[in-house]
Amino acid sequence: MAGFELVLTGRIILADREIPDGFIAVAAGKIVMIGQGKPPAAAERHDFGNGLILPGAVDAQVHSLSQRGTEGFAASTRAAAAGGVTTIVDMPYDEGDLICSAEAVARKAALADREARVSVALYGTIRPADGAARIAEQAASGVCGFKFSTFGTDPERFPRIPPALLRNCFEAVARTGLAAGVHNEDDDYVRAAIAEVEAAGITDWRAHGLSRPQLAETLAMLQIYETGAETGCPAHVVHCSVARGYEIAESYRRQGFYATAECCIHYLTLNEENDVARLGGMAKINPPVRPRREVEAIWRHVAEGRVSMVSTDHVSWARERKTDPAMLKCASGVPGLEVMVPLFVKGAMERGVPLFWAARLMAENPARHFRLDHRKGGIEVGRDADLTVLVDRPAVYEAAASAHSVADWSPYDGMALPWTVAAVWHGGRMAFDGNKVLAAPGSGGFVRPPETLGLRRELHA
Repeated sequence: MAGFELVLTGRIILADREIPDGFIAVAAGKIVMIGQGKPPAAAERHDFGNGLILPGAVDAQVHSLSQRGTEGFAASTRAAAAGGVTTIVDMPYDEGDLICSAEAVARKAALADREARVSVALYGTIRPADGAARIAEQAASGVCGFKFSTFGTDPERFPRIPPALLRNCFEAVARTGLAAGVHNEDDDYVRAAIAEVEAAGITDWRAHGLSRPQLAETLAMLQIYETGAETGCPAHVVHCSVARGYEIAESYRRQGFYATAECCIHYLTLNEENDVARLGGMAKINPPVRPRREVEAIWRHVAEGRVSMVSTDHVSWARERKTDPAMLKCASGVPGLEVMVPLFVKGAMERGVPLFWAARLMAENPARHFRLDHRKGGIEVGRDADLTVLVDRPAVYEAAASAHSVADWSPYDGMALPWTVAAVWHGGRMAFDGNKVLAAPGSGGFVRPPETLGLRRELHA
């Protein structure tokens, strides 16, 4: 085939194997040829030698609009482009605008079309007073999944969905062909634990982990998966910080249910006794960062196929919301879009984990889960040419020195990254050249599942 616009050469990382000395040819923004050996001619060619060519990451969990006036799509997708993330799935809990209706979905999709530098897919949710009545209209408007919570962070912006209502919602979601993602912490258990911590007068870094016990998380996971089993709805846990949770998810899959568990990059990178003790509120996340033994146990689950996908749970809180000496008064969440891919590659290489897990867990599986794999998530002929290249160019990450992230802080500050992002393409157009984000606001935009959904396929194990 002639007329290639772009050819990249290097080590191509697919979802099941690596192609050394490989090439990818692009035309009209799509991947049109994948091969090995001598590459074809093209108008533009980049030879990355031993560099890793990965599918552009699909970040399954981003909060671009949690703090009004702080970030927004232009800023979050700038960090995404610099980090090799070419699609973000944005959460519905926006400050002042809960995404729980067709009108809200349309409003947010239009904002993504105006501001985004890479592709943006959207979660929907409900307002408890509405029940499940507005789930179908949001699916028709193009959301790629629904988000609920077993814990109430805020009665308006981030409400708890009680068990009977959660069951009704799962039934309604099942009829759409999409999946139900749930924040997994048992509300009663966490509130009792918080009261105990406060009564004991513990306010330092230890307070957060003590106030959100591991059992509160796994109990909620059992509720979520049982609700999925009862209703036939694909049940997804949006962040699991404990190794036991991945074993629970696998047990439901063995019984024939769609039961997936997502791991955030902080659960593979940070640990409580070192990083939370050092950083305090800068490392406060729900569920909490756990002890190092859990980190290593989750990496074993990655290598053995029990983790479904890896995301950031990115949110760029202003520094003042993360630095209160009283740990429980700090906002929960951290930025991560700019460093998720290099951090995963670093961790995998240090532990001898095959690199195809990077392609599978940060691209193929999330794209398939959110019904976006007709366009996104893999190096495959016919899909969008969303490609990320990492080279062995060591760097030490410092968020304040970056022009890409709106946050001037990061729990990953000072971490050495042996492999760093050298270039990113979004739809065949260079979005990041290794130094500067080239993608302009509006060059990305809203993406949605096909209007007619086929049978749901299981994720790669």
